[in-house]
Amino acid sequence: MNHFYNILRYAKPYKNFAIGHIISNVFYALFGALSFIALIPMLDILFEKKDKITPLVEPVYEGLSNLKDYYKDYLAYQVSLYTDNDPQKALLMVVSLIIVLFLLKNIFGYLANYFMVFLRNGVVRDIRNTVYKKTVELPLSYFSEQKKGDIMTRVTADVSTLQYSMLPALELIVREPLTIIFTIIMMLLISVKLTIFVFIFIPLSGLVISRIGKSLKRKSDRVQKEQGITLSTLEETLTGLRIIKGFNAEGTFYEKFSDSTNKFYHFSNKLLNRQNLASPASEFLGILVISILLWYGGQLVLVDKTLDGSSFIAYMGLAYNILVPAKAISRGLYNIKQGDAAAERIQEIIDSPNLIKDIPDATSLKGFENQIEFKNISFKYEDEYVLKNFSLTIPKGQTVALVGQSGSGKSTIANLITRFYHVNEGDILIDGININNLTTSSLRQQLGIVTQDAILFNDSIISNLKLGKQDATEEEVIEALKIANAWEFVKDLPEGIHTNIGDSGGKLSGGQKQRLSIARAVLKSPPIMILDEATSALDTESERIVQVALENMMKNRTSIVIAHRLSTIQNADNIVVLNKGEIVEQGKHDDLINKKGIYKKLVDMQSFE
Repeated sequence: MNHFYNILRYAKPYKNFAIGHIISNVFYALFGALSFIALIPMLDILFEKKDKITPLVEPVYEGLSNLKDYYKDYLAYQVSLYTDNDPQKALLMVVSLIIVLFLLKNIFGYLANYFMVFLRNGVVRDIRNTVYKKTVELPLSYFSEQKKGDIMTRVTADVSTLQYSMLPALELIVREPLTIIFTIIMMLLISVKLTIFVFIFIPLSGLVISRIGKSLKRKSDRVQKEQGITLSTLEETLTGLRIIKGFNAEGTFYEKFSDSTNKFYHFSNKLLNRQNLASPASEFLGILVISILLWYGGQLVLVDKTLDGSSFIAYMGLAYNILVPAKAISRGLYNIKQGDAAAERIQEIIDSPNLIKDIPDATSLKGFENQIEFKNISFKYEDEYVLKNFSLTIPKGQTVALVGQSGSGKSTIANLITRFYHVNEGDILIDGININNLTTSSLRQQLGIVTQDAILFNDSIISNLKLGKQDATEEEVIEALKIANAWEFVKDLPEGIHTNIGDSGGKLSGGQKQRLSIARAVLKSPPIMILDEATSALDTESERIVQVALENMMKNRTSIVIAHRLSTIQNADNIVVLNKGEIVEQGKHDDLINKKGIYKKLVDMQSFE
């Protein structure tokens, strides 16, 4: 239930709708209870109890103990005044009263639902937005330990589970308890004995129903986790479909997917059958209580003569009226149990600590003036250090290339300067300021990133390029495309810069996608550029075109180039050779070649991985 209260916090901005909902439900419950009490004088008329329905004098209030008789006599007195003691007119008037009461009940019922629509949908929207916002704020290290499909399930399916299981319980918080309270008051007015008898059996039936729902949270949690695995498998299949087909692995992935859906099938069956048991069980127990009431109430009418027939019939209507909200509450409790698992999974994301957070008095970096300095950096992703006592100074305007075999720590340096990860030891300084003391947004505003995989989005070319500069004009976009050698193919597209490039830029070649990535970085126009193996995935011809684009982009900028091929780095101001997280050589291309060390071997192998 703690997670249910967490969800209720999201209802705070919608308190006006909540107040409207509560007020409407108060009147809904009140008129619902009164509509059954109004049946008593109508039944008295039908049973020809004229002594009770046509008093000649106005009744006198004698206290709570006689409130029921006072109400009946007063209503009958008013009816007799306006109908001249004509039973047909009296019946018509009482029926009209009942119609009005039911009409008012349903009007307020509609208003309660009307306000709840805004409250419930607003809460769902805010939860989704909160989860998505937290998802994009979390550091990359969080996602290396999570399955993308599971996160997608939490943002989509789990929030939908809340929408259709836990959040409908918001409607029950006021309406059903009030209906029960008002109904009980009316029942007590009719017969205290019968009401006490009712309260002996209702808790017993409630205990049975609650035992049925005890394991719902656990079963629901298994269903949602398996749904995440299913979605992860689907996401991996769509991403790697080319490899799956190329290695004839369709059968392997089908087995993996079908195994997950089979588990989902069995878990869902158990969950839904447990839910399906709730309704018939509660209905049977309800009818059992009604049957016992009929027997005991009949004794009070026929044997004890302490209750008249019309009051007993109205009482039975009230008793049934109390069963409807009681069933709704029990069903709501089942739903809360199911939704609690979804809420817990959602809350896990919301409560996940964000290690890459700005300190309280973080400085905003306005520009880049002097140098970047790595001072004795050590870093590990898990247990082993991938960088050890790494120190390097990069003056403004210089191009520094990082080379070395896979696992030597090249890409880690790019991850650290962009604050995708925190250093374990040492400091990274820009113009003498530790980047941990800068606001993350102002730091990244000074950086442009071109990665090995050209990450583009299913949108137009202009929208992809304006990612880092939303106010860019079309002329600026075209100029950036020209610098990146991309305008030559963009201008020939059907809609030019407004052409949609498909999912992950699937309508373009590898070289075209990379040139758009470069154009995006050019348009942002940052003083520091990070090129993470930007040409490693390209063929020779595409590499040549992209290399020209990179050289255009790096003019008058400070660049950190993580190198894969010789052509990318041979003109660098400083080439830093890494081996197992440590600098083993550094200098210009020709100087390093003459040393005939590790760099010379790498050049000979053409293997800057």
